[in-house]
Amino acid sequence: MKKIVVSKNEAGQKLLKLLAKYLNAAPQSFLHKMLRKKNITLNGKKADGSELLRETDEVCLFLSEETITSFQGKNAENTTAVEQKKTTNKPKELSDIRVMYEDEDVLILNKPAGVLSQKAVPEDYSLNEWVIDYLLDQGKLSKEALQTFRPGVCNRLDRNTSGLITAGKSLAGLQTLSELFKERTVHKDYLCIVQGAVKNASRLQGYLEKDARTNKVTVEAKKRSEESSYIETEYTPVTANGKYTLLRVRLITGKTHQIRAHLASVGHPLLGDAKYGMPAENRQLRDRFGLKYQLLHAAYLEFPETLSACEELFGRKLSAPVPQLFLRIAKELGVYDRCLTEEGQ
Repeated sequence: MKKIVVSKNEAGQKLLKLLAKYLNAAPQSFLHKMLRKKNITLNGKKADGSELLRETDEVCLFLSEETITSFQGKNAENTTAVEQKKTTNKPKELSDIRVMYEDEDVLILNKPAGVLSQKAVPEDYSLNEWVIDYLLDQGKLSKEALQTFRPGVCNRLDRNTSGLITAGKSLAGLQTLSELFKERTVHKDYLCIVQGAVKNASRLQGYLEKDARTNKVTVEAKKRSEESSYIETEYTPVTANGKYTLLRVRLITGKTHQIRAHLASVGHPLLGDAKYGMPAENRQLRDRFGLKYQLLHAAYLEFPETLSACEELFGRKLSAPVPQLFLRIAKELGVYDRCLTEEGQ
């Protein structure tokens, strides 16, 4: 017999949904049959699976260990992957990840360039895996809990974009962050160094067209197809020297490669950007500084004053200093500003 005591991360969902996560390889017909035969009970009573779970509810599975293990499928694979984490090929940049803010529900990190937000292929080790390993190592998550709930990243940054990224530690954290980003009530500001002199603040609008074959986008003034995505980008020059400009950019919408493509479309590509930048300039920067990626950093997050949950985030403002290479290049190119070293909560 296996007893599951419902945690706060499992509460609020239907019993059948919990069972489908815990025994994810079991067909629905099997789960319904076990409920009918009282081989699965809720608080010692017969259930049909539609019951809404509450914290501390007890779900009992009167099944053999062999049956439970055989129907756990991907859960067993995930547990094995966690146990073998030391053998996983991890990017060296993981050691530069910094925790900028943490509470019971939320984790906010300063991601270095070179680290994936989420897996691109199964063998990748992304920030999602780092978050789980961090919580396991800190004793804030158990392997058993991973069978029915997985913490994870709530917003994405390109592999070679650094800066603030959020993750939900609890169900409330995941739901709250996902809702905020969906409704665009979180202000996300970036710092970047671009080619050319930008004298005035501006708000760009357009439509993003994606080429899946090249994983590259173009910006158009008008909508060309149903797949076109409306984009809006706001930027303000911080400091300039006539040849380069340090910009503060705010995403009004958030689409793949939006900042990089939008700024390049108006003649101000990001330094170091291999997809949308200037090849000759990028070669010089690589030879001079060893720069291999775009100088784009998610530097600021500002949360709204009122939230339905996660009260610790109310009105909170966070900033993260840029990577040392970004800072060095800004100084040597003459576009340094003290905002590049800001850090606060």
